[in-house]
Amino acid sequence: MQSAHLLQLPPGGSPAAPAEGSIFFIGNATVLIRYAGLTILTDPTFVHMHEQVSIGYGMHTTRLTDPAVDIGDLPPLDLVLLSHFHGDHFDQVAERELDRALPIVTTPEAARALERRGFGNTYSLGTWGSLVVAKGDTRLRITAAPGRHGPPLAEMVLPEVMGSVLEFEAGAPPYRIYITGDTLIIDDLKELPRRYPGIDLALLHLGGTRVLGVMVTMDGQQGAEMIALADPRLAIPIHYDDYDVFASPLSDFEQAVSAAGLAERVRYLQRGESYRFGGH
Repeated sequence: MQSAHLLQLPPGGSPAAPAEGSIFFIGNATVLIRYAGLTILTDPTFVHMHEQVSIGYGMHTTRLTDPAVDIGDLPPLDLVLLSHFHGDHFDQVAERELDRALPIVTTPEAARALERRGFGNTYSLGTWGSLVVAKGDTRLRITAAPGRHGPPLAEMVLPEVMGSVLEFEAGAPPYRIYITGDTLIIDDLKELPRRYPGIDLALLHLGGTRVLGVMVTMDGQQGAEMIALADPRLAIPIHYDDYDVFASPLSDFEQAVSAAGLAERVRYLQRGESYRFGGH
């Protein structure tokens, strides 16, 4: 486990124009973020339809969809950003096929679990802790945002989870992406807009996931509330229909954002579709 201060990456690859980037939606919470020469993979799950992954304590969830691409089709990666250690976010395909030397930024608990599995280049972040990633002239600051994977006391049986704020310093001002992680709306998140006003893009983990009848990720209504709280210029919903533990369909979110007058601030992606964005 590395000290969470600086990650210096070797220059190389085909750098993007500084003010151009993309979000490629692979499925569930797995997206490929490209910006200013960096390529980042989030929460890698690549099992196929009808395959199961572990969610702990002998419980499993079955995938209902196929990922847009297989893990072997990915471009060269600079790092993986992992919100927490659950099988629908880091599955057996990722464990088997990801390069074990690849930097992985995650929670302290997940870093320990990954190291036991042979991933030796982990960077752990506590809440509001930051890591600066440097590659050529590009700087990216990753900060862990608050998250809680369920109602009070649920953390006793559920893994640590973090949201992430990505600040790409390839222009002025930085381009900011907020990824919620698997969280419900909690009081600690009220600090987010104070620390990070002007979020450009938010990726919302939805689905209203239920485990033993308890909701442990945002449903459609909470997703709309998160847009109002974080106040991003644009939001993209992810993590809503890929596994059978999801109980709140995307239509719940669509109705909630429409009722809240937020529909124009939402972009929907199909698996395999990209959203392209630029700087200011």
